[in-house]
Amino acid sequence: MKSEYSIQDKMRDLIDDNNLILLVLSRFGIHFGFGDSTIGEVCRDNRVDSSTFLAVANLIAGRNYSGYTVSLPALMEYLKRAHTYFSDFILPGIRRKLIEALNCNDVNDVAFLILKFYDDYTVEIQNHMKHENDVVFTYVEKLLHGQPTGRFNIAKYSVAHDNGSQKLKELKDIVIRHYRQPNNDQLNSALYDIINCENDLISHSEIEERLFVPAVMKLEKTILNGNEPVQSNAPEYTAGTMAILSDREKDIIKCVARGMSNKEIADKLYLSIHTVTTHRRNITAKLQIHSPAGLTIYAIMNNLVDIADIKLT
Repeated sequence: MKSEYSIQDKMRDLIDDNNLILLVLSRFGIHFGFGDSTIGEVCRDNRVDSSTFLAVANLIAGRNYSGYTVSLPALMEYLKRAHTYFSDFILPGIRRKLIEALNCNDVNDVAFLILKFYDDYTVEIQNHMKHENDVVFTYVEKLLHGQPTGRFNIAKYSVAHDNGSQKLKELKDIVIRHYRQPNNDQLNSALYDIINCENDLISHSEIEERLFVPAVMKLEKTILNGNEPVQSNAPEYTAGTMAILSDREKDIIKCVARGMSNKEIADKLYLSIHTVTTHRRNITAKLQIHSPAGLTIYAIMNNLVDIADIKLT
């Protein structure tokens, strides 16, 4: 483990060491133009809690962050600014690039499906962040003010927490593996932004899980005098290699691409619903494609279905 950043280090040295610190500065509301000032001086001048800043900066950089006390108000402001960055800046920017990159006459309909996949993802991630802003952060603010909080606790949030990067990875993999066009420059630029966003979301999630959730649990235990909630860590995603699909699995993908439910698939193929569910689970494991929209794009690009058979709205 590298030695951690300290309050005496110069802020510009942190940026030279790890460019991701630029995002940390922005999300703490720290302005540029700080010259050779130390972390402590920059945080003081920008009215930022230096211990919280160091906890986040060290975690982002893969350094020891455990010795720093986290201010929940400061960390929540950081997380809210990150949500605004994703929702208002980076996600719309990726969409604009995708529109330009996917504008090819011979595959316009497939391009529409890819864009729809991305739009559905954007709505999902924005709803997730809105829930955190409106429900989770409001809950913590009430805790900090000693107000009644109802039955919600941070363990419920932690168990269901998802970093939101999986579908971006899925979209990236679908495009790289299955989307063909002669000029890739614009698409490369969009994919580069998608990869950066994916990594940023993973990092953002680590801050929530390793700093925010433990700090709230500590606050709950102190204020509510109850039993400390049990943390639940979601399993890490491991990308698998693409396996060969059986004929039956291909049949099921065709049905999914045509918008059929598991029951409709079972009736059409003379299978039980349980068997269909098992096949879909195996398909997901082989392809690492989790959503019907992703399977639809896969089916079209691999000539399992004709795009004319797909409803695009």
